[in-house]
Amino acid sequence: MNFPGYGAPAAGGYPGGFPGQQQDPLYGYFTAVAGQDGQISAEELQTCLTQANFSGGYRPFNIETCRLMISMLDRDMSCSMGFNEFKELWAVLSGWKQHFMSIDRDMSGTVDPQEMSQAVSSMGYRLSPQAMNCIIKRYSSNGKISFDDYVACCVKLRSLTDVFRKRDQAQQGVATFQYDDFIQCTMSI
Repeated sequence: MNFPGYGAPAAGGYPGGFPGQQQDPLYGYFTAVAGQDGQISAEELQTCLTQANFSGGYRPFNIETCRLMISMLDRDMSCSMGFNEFKELWAVLSGWKQHFMSIDRDMSGTVDPQEMSQAVSSMGYRLSPQAMNCIIKRYSSNGKISFDDYVACCVKLRSLTDVFRKRDQAQQGVATFQYDDFIQCTMSI
């Protein structure tokens, strides 16, 4: 992956950050994107991923997808990302990009419903045909799923599964939610 600004002095004029900061190639990029507050907002993430050409063709990620990605890793509930969260997201996105490219057999930049179904299954999700159909309807446009929508789907599946597992005490595939708890869980994703 190509890192815009890689090699340029980062915060304080020190390559890779301040003295003592772990020499990480992403740190300089992170500080350039994050600015003064040391956090990356959804808008800053959108700009950064566009510059890095993550979605292909230098198209920007949908801002809602960027919010979903931040929410997925936002452990401190700040609605933004610190460096460790950003680094984790970069690794997850790189994995998703490789997976997407492996299922996009015709290299069109999109996957069809059958390829998406295979992708979801290969990630370990066991969904009914009805649930898979809902996913296809939600994330496809003209029968094709772009990388941006693929990422949004992966974030939702991962986040919803994490929330469900926390409430599935016996690991039986059954969870109980109070209505307010359900709303909070689904709206925070």
